[in-house]
Amino acid sequence: MRLSTVMRHLASAVVAFAAAVSGAMADPLAKDAFGAQRLPAATQAAAHGFYSKGCFAGGMAIATDGPNWQAMRLSRNRRWGHPEMIALLERFSREAAQDGWPGLLIGDVSQPRGGPMLSGHASHQIGLDADIWFLPMPNRRLSAGEREKLDFVSMLQPNSLYVDDRKWTPAHARLLHRAASYPNVERILVHPGVKKKLCDTVGGDRSWLRKVRPFWGHDSHFHIRIGCPAGSPGCRTQDAVPREEGCDQSLAWWFTEEPWRPAKGPAKPKARDVLRLSSLPSACEAVLAAPAPISEAAVTVSGRGTPMIATNAPPVAANAFAPTPERTIPLPQPRPYD
Repeated sequence: MRLSTVMRHLASAVVAFAAAVSGAMADPLAKDAFGAQRLPAATQAAAHGFYSKGCFAGGMAIATDGPNWQAMRLSRNRRWGHPEMIALLERFSREAAQDGWPGLLIGDVSQPRGGPMLSGHASHQIGLDADIWFLPMPNRRLSAGEREKLDFVSMLQPNSLYVDDRKWTPAHARLLHRAASYPNVERILVHPGVKKKLCDTVGGDRSWLRKVRPFWGHDSHFHIRIGCPAGSPGCRTQDAVPREEGCDQSLAWWFTEEPWRPAKGPAKPKARDVLRLSSLPSACEAVLAAPAPISEAAVTVSGRGTPMIATNAPPVAANAFAPTPERTIPLPQPRPYD
């Protein structure tokens, strides 16, 4: 092959490589773009897209410590959510304490601007999902190291689909009942064994059981999902849960072999590992480009205060045992609990 031909092929290869690199930079993996964000978009609160494919703006953080909660796995920086979700967690922690629950251990909510996560969840992308541990809050404040290493406690018997009665208490059922009582909570995901335990033991009004949905995993925590909030026209709703309690054949299916069989064929890549920024709602590019608040403290809910957001207010210290100071600009939103 002549040298000139070789040079032309080499030049073409270099151009193609440069174009590929340029394209990847212009349209990065969504998980990398959103996983790099340390603070929320300081704009009007809104959820964009679907729970497993979207983002959100105007996020708030739940403080690492509150009167009735402790946030876990702090290194993940996933204490962020739409203001309606953060307000719900604060209210839930306070009212669950009235039911005799010592306090919530709060797991992942969302990244500061949502989007696909670098690891873990497929959902939790639009600030409307949150995980709560079945382990009650201890009577002391855990260190940051303990919050990283503390083991999950499964509610199941070893190598079983059924709840271990040595671990399950009526207080667990009351906690789930309380979560289901909020109108904006549309779904609570639990392990099928936990759902069966509720079906077998709950008396009186059982209508709330329809919100409790069996799903893989969720034996050591439960997952709360709220509906699309007002002011979020780009938020895609999920199907309504059935009117029935869900203690029928749909639950019995989970106790057959079918749900637990390994998938056939080659493993498919996880969506987060291939999803590009261009695949998300177009509003998500603006969410990434939006300015951040001047500090995390200015957008952190720490007690019984109203969720606030600030872009030019002085930093406000996040006190774990006091209402959020009324120093920042109120975020316009409807009352979430009407």
